[in-house]
Amino acid sequence: MPTTVDPSTFTMVDFDSAQIAALADELARKVGLGDDVQLVIEVDETTPAGRTELVSLDPVHIRTESGAFENPKRIRQFSEDAATDVLGRHLMRAADRRRDGFGDVPPDSELTVPQRTAWEVSAVGRLARLGYPVRRQRWLYAFRNRYGFTDTADDAFEQLWHGDDLTWADIDRLSETTAATNPGPLQR
Repeated sequence: MPTTVDPSTFTMVDFDSAQIAALADELARKVGLGDDVQLVIEVDETTPAGRTELVSLDPVHIRTESGAFENPKRIRQFSEDAATDVLGRHLMRAADRRRDGFGDVPPDSELTVPQRTAWEVSAVGRLARLGYPVRRQRWLYAFRNRYGFTDTADDAFEQLWHGDDLTWADIDRLSETTAATNPGPLQR
């Protein structure tokens, strides 16, 4: 699986492009992207922010600010767990978009915040079942913030977290039906 990390040499953060490429290759294989899929990991090391995005599917191009890969207790130092979280979520979503039968997903720019949160919960739950360290409570809290602190929201979270063969229609339906039961204002 050909993976390109840009920049190839970091000067502002203590990251190793070969380590990032190896992690991306491993994750891509485990989430089901084919061996022929080209990966591009673009890291903006000029900002400590943590914004990330899946730019394209061919090649699978992930753009991230270096803060997303940093150890929060040791700035400018690489955190494999943080990078696994970011790369794993984006690669899982890329694999979903490329999977037959997943469905017609709107472009990322058209997803609502609740839809994106529901999809990411599904992706992180699958990463956990692959054996990667994840912060389940972080995702449960994020989900509750979008859908309400209710039993209905918790049930939807569990379905997303444990669902292996969910389609976009399943994720969107859970998002929509759960949002409809939110007793508070929904952040869109």
